[in-house]
Amino acid sequence: MATPDNPIQAQAYLDGVDYPVRREDLIRHAERHGAPEEVLTALRRIRDEKFDDPTDVSEAIGRLNR
Repeated sequence: MATPDNPIQAQAYLDGVDYPVRREDLIRHAERHGAPEEVLTALRRIRDEKFDDPTDVSEAIGRLNR
């Protein structure tokens, strides 16, 4: 399944997110900011948990690539 080459790609579409945030809010924010399907797919695949900052999101996406 396609995921961003690195979590930084996803972060470009999450600029301005008000942390802490849940997965569904990340997805909605990314959709509103024109994220490509591969970014949205990665966000949909991460665990539904509370993310305190962009690093938490990047780490969750990074775990998908393992």
